[in-house]
Amino acid sequence: MTSIAKLYGLVLSGGKSTRMGTDKGLIPYHGIPQREYLYGLLGQVCERTFVSLREDQQDGLPPEMQAIVDRNEFKGPYNGLLSAHKSHPEAAWLVLACDLPLMDLPALRELITARDPKAMSTAFALKENPLPEPLCAIWEPHAFADSIAYLESGNGSCPRKFLINNNTRLVFPKNGHVLLNANSEEEYREALIKLAVV
Repeated sequence: MTSIAKLYGLVLSGGKSTRMGTDKGLIPYHGIPQREYLYGLLGQVCERTFVSLREDQQDGLPPEMQAIVDRNEFKGPYNGLLSAHKSHPEAAWLVLACDLPLMDLPALRELITARDPKAMSTAFALKENPLPEPLCAIWEPHAFADSIAYLESGNGSCPRKFLINNNTRLVFPKNGHVLLNANSEEEYREALIKLAVV
């Protein structure tokens, strides 16, 4: 019988938020900073939860939030993903980017229910564009070892490309709006409109 790795939660909040012009993890879509909101959601479904951030983002983090500071060994989102993996290599990680203002608890439970621990990951995707969302996914421990080999091969640094070319279970959420990425002011306004009618 295959043992299933324990599931930890990770809010990826270490990006520079260049397009938005302000730290996306601090936007209060739900009355509190978004990184705290997602941390709270993950805390309801994961054994332990962490927020991934840069060293200069630690000021102002509530003391009850556990942080993993980026090691800066890899570029892009893999920086946070692999920093978390190296801190707790035995765990699978339910990863959420901090730019998902419509994410909710039912969607996270949906993803966890569909988890395939034999796959590299179990990832949300949209039916109209069935590509894995690597920053809204469960990454199994063995995926990270293969990811390091992928990065060191020099063939790219895109986590989505890695998942596309490996065994990934796609899950189509009942409410596709949960995958709305708010990376710009226009997408921010779109998210506010959608939140107002929920």
